[in-house]
Amino acid sequence: MTQIAVHLVVDDPDTAAAWYAEVLDARETSRVPLPDGRPLTVELRVGDTVLAVAGQWPDRGLRTPAVLGGSPAAFHLPVPDVDATYARAIAAGATAFEAPHDAFWGDRTAQFLDPSGHRWAIDRHLRDVPADELAAHVAAMFA
Repeated sequence: MTQIAVHLVVDDPDTAAAWYAEVLDARETSRVPLPDGRPLTVELRVGDTVLAVAGQWPDRGLRTPAVLGGSPAAFHLPVPDVDATYARAIAAGATAFEAPHDAFWGDRTAQFLDPSGHRWAIDRHLRDVPADELAAHVAAMFA
């Protein structure tokens, strides 16, 4: 496990686990069932990161970003093909946030909201950008 494991509140843990498997190549590692058989949590692994998903529980303060009106956080995930992953996410029901493009910091990047409203930034490193070039670009953006 990496230093920080991620626990996301989703609309439905089974549906979310299948979505993350289809779009982000996540693989299920375990689950904790409720007495009625539905999952309390489904634990996945995305790359070297543990990603647990659990359903909403409003009376305990657990709600999805979609219900709360959004999230200030974004998860960054390196992928081998930004365009293909983005297309797969959109086809699977994600909401477009930022179309694939080559960013000034040297990555091919894109962003989407998953069906529960979590924002994902997918990246592929293209080139190392010298610090002075980065600084000049940022200065021009905020001039």
